[in-house]
Amino acid sequence: MPLDPEVAAYLERQKSQPPRSSLDVAATREVMRRGAALAGSAPPLARVEDVALPGSLRARQYWPALGAGLPLVVYFHGGRFFSGDLESHDTLCRMLALSAGYSVLAVDYRLAPEHRFPAAAEDAYTAVEWALGKGAPVGVAGDSAGANLAAGAALEFRRSALRCQLLIYPMLDPTCSSPSFVEFGEGYGPGAADMRRGWSEYRPESSPLSAEDVRGVAPAFVMTAEYDTLRDEGEAYARRLVQSGNPVQVRRYLGTIHGFFTMQAILQVAREALRDAGAFLRERLIVTERLPAHPPPAAPSDCPAR
Repeated sequence: MPLDPEVAAYLERQKSQPPRSSLDVAATREVMRRGAALAGSAPPLARVEDVALPGSLRARQYWPALGAGLPLVVYFHGGRFFSGDLESHDTLCRMLALSAGYSVLAVDYRLAPEHRFPAAAEDAYTAVEWALGKGAPVGVAGDSAGANLAAGAALEFRRSALRCQLLIYPMLDPTCSSPSFVEFGEGYGPGAADMRRGWSEYRPESSPLSAEDVRGVAPAFVMTAEYDTLRDEGEAYARRLVQSGNPVQVRRYLGTIHGFFTMQAILQVAREALRDAGAFLRERLIVTERLPAHPPPAAPSDCPAR
């Protein structure tokens, strides 16, 4: 399918921007924070609270409605392991909480290069362990590098009470060797050089894609983007999960690029994916008496490119 017209317009506006791979760490993080505007205005929720997890790990919890026993989605932001934070994904996590009708816990995990592998993975484990101790149904979710952490946590907590994993264009292959990595390496948003930069900062010794055994993990929904360098590795991981007998839902969003899920204000396909994510979480985290889901507020027609 050709590029979605809204995606093509966004890419055209980005042509004057320097490649992300050319920016230093501080500039990369600032670009990530400014890019939060592409999600739109932050919708109000019943409650939002910063939370201190074990080990001085920071997090932020979002409640779409007040009530005991509300299921909890532990969310890990993207940013190629060295950018992103609670602010870069604040609006998105609010929207996800509204779409699912459940609570979301955004985790401010440690970033490379100050904290290389396995720091972020250890923080993911800590956050999920804390969530599972709360007595409510728990799922994990994340985008890009955050989806790597979500997938890793799902492997660590296989055959546990963890209910599901939502993996949004997961960053899983440090070898950077898939056909889509070559085909969409330039001209389609975050490209091959950007992803290699992320891996070089994080320096992992393992990845969920190379795990010897992926049996018994929580049911998964793997989202990929047609024009994404990471498309093939996400779909390869979905196939591994299926072949190992795990329940898996996978969808390739046509005409779009890496990072599209965070662009709720400017892309209809992003809003469609958010609805799909909410439906998956509602189905997998359902409890006997669940509070109703609330659709996120209508997004404006456009938003300044960053």
